[in-house]
Amino acid sequence: MKKIFRYMLAFSLMGAVAGLQGCEDYFDKENNPNLVTDPPLPSLLSTTTHKTGINSYLVGNITSYFVQYLASPSQGGSSDTYQVTDYTGTWDALYWAMADIYDMRQLAIEQGATEYVGVANILMAYHLSLVNDMWGDAPYSEAFTNMTLTPGFDDEASLYDVTTQLLDEGIAELQKPDSKVQLIATSDVIHGGSVENWIKTGYALKARQLNKLSGTSSYNPQAVLEAVDNSYTSNEDNAEMGVFETRNPWSAISLSNASLLLGGWLSEQLIQHLNGTSYGVFDPRLEQLADTTASGTYVGTPNGTGNIGPANNTVKDESYISRNSPLTGDESPLIIVSYPEVKLIEAEAAFRAGQMDRAFEAYREGIRASMEMLEVAEADANAYLSSAAVAQSASELTLDRIFQEKYVVTYLNPEAWNDARRHDYQYANFTLPEGAAIPTFIRRVAYPSGEASKNPNTPDVTDLSAPLWWDQ
Repeated sequence: MKKIFRYMLAFSLMGAVAGLQGCEDYFDKENNPNLVTDPPLPSLLSTTTHKTGINSYLVGNITSYFVQYLASPSQGGSSDTYQVTDYTGTWDALYWAMADIYDMRQLAIEQGATEYVGVANILMAYHLSLVNDMWGDAPYSEAFTNMTLTPGFDDEASLYDVTTQLLDEGIAELQKPDSKVQLIATSDVIHGGSVENWIKTGYALKARQLNKLSGTSSYNPQAVLEAVDNSYTSNEDNAEMGVFETRNPWSAISLSNASLLLGGWLSEQLIQHLNGTSYGVFDPRLEQLADTTASGTYVGTPNGTGNIGPANNTVKDESYISRNSPLTGDESPLIIVSYPEVKLIEAEAAFRAGQMDRAFEAYREGIRASMEMLEVAEADANAYLSSAAVAQSASELTLDRIFQEKYVVTYLNPEAWNDARRHDYQYANFTLPEGAAIPTFIRRVAYPSGEASKNPNTPDVTDLSAPLWWDQ
């Protein structure tokens, strides 16, 4: 049903997004005769939900090198080796989307459209969390008011609080009866206009946010579990966006790679995490994420080393992002937050709360749901669940086992970097990339030159080993 819905939306959405490129506020004040100055709520809903999926991909395409899902085919690649890298394009894309979300929220408030206000708050919270988790301090309170071209940077901890407040307010708005304007299914490319699913996503993102505090004195595992209880109950609830002008952008990388526009090479760490090298058991999800090499094996590229085959080209002597995967095929949706992730959030929070039976049950269900989402054959999924790689009782369960599985569940998702930092990168055989520019694993990124060049309030951050406030 979701695939049919995506086909119905594809053509109408592209026109809406093109017409709504930007209510860019402080970073682009010039008059634009092609700009829609008074877009209706359904058009704003189309563009903001679409941009949310794309921005999840843009951030994931950065962070996937940090957590060693991906590796550069060239020796000493900047993202591989933690060099200061300019991510102006991603920063701008996030703020363009946030400006559109802000405008949708303001218009919805004026029209008494509480359903749209609720969705806007949840989308704003998600985008703000992406910015906050990459850079820390960031413009928000002064960014969208048209009062200044050089907004101040809000403190990173206060932005976390704003994010959780936005989620709470978004859920409350969605729960109000009699919205003056209802969500339109054909304008909502994430949940098809389902208020119920938006509420679940609000709670899923809240559980994710609250769980991020696991290393702080503010961590409250019971609050995490309460959010989980109100969120997803199956993969049908997943927040995903699958409307593209041509194809899924991960698939586009894979297609370009086959034409020697190199990208999408899978890291040796990911391959060894799944092929039995690191954990002693072959994980059948590997077959659903990567294609075999010309010799019928799975071979990853070491981060920082570059291509280890006979030549720096794609002769299939290593593994790449697969166009045959349910996650990265031409028509595969981009996953923003999923049921398997929520179950492993539950497993971790319950474990930390000492509720071992609940933790064990959620852990096993997270693995099962991940296998289902990746279309693994039931027999193969059952064999893996019965293997030594998986805890067979509550007494065998550890945080390491939970993070081991969550690493697979969040493949290519920006949330994986938050988990890696919270877990201090303690995955089996996880090592610094060759030629790393800093002596420890990366903890943050430097502010983009595009922002620094026009906003003197931009912090000067060059130490990428400096942790964010929650990563202490």
